[in-house]
Amino acid sequence: MLRKRCVIYPKDIQVITGRSERYCHSMIKKIKKFYGKGDHQFITQEEFADFSGIPIEQVSKYIY
Repeated sequence: MLRKRCVIYPKDIQVITGRSERYCHSMIKKIKKFYGKGDHQFITQEEFADFSGIPIEQVSKYIY
């Protein structure tokens, strides 16, 4: 059985959006601020999908 991650990293966002890795790092920071998360906390696929407006089904296709 293939397990999928529930968290999303800047490299994942880079693949999904085609933006630079630097931009994706800043996007992660914006999402963490939006959700009131600390630097040590992760961003979930659902949080990214909600923040970006990309349907979770589309986001999930890029995460293994």
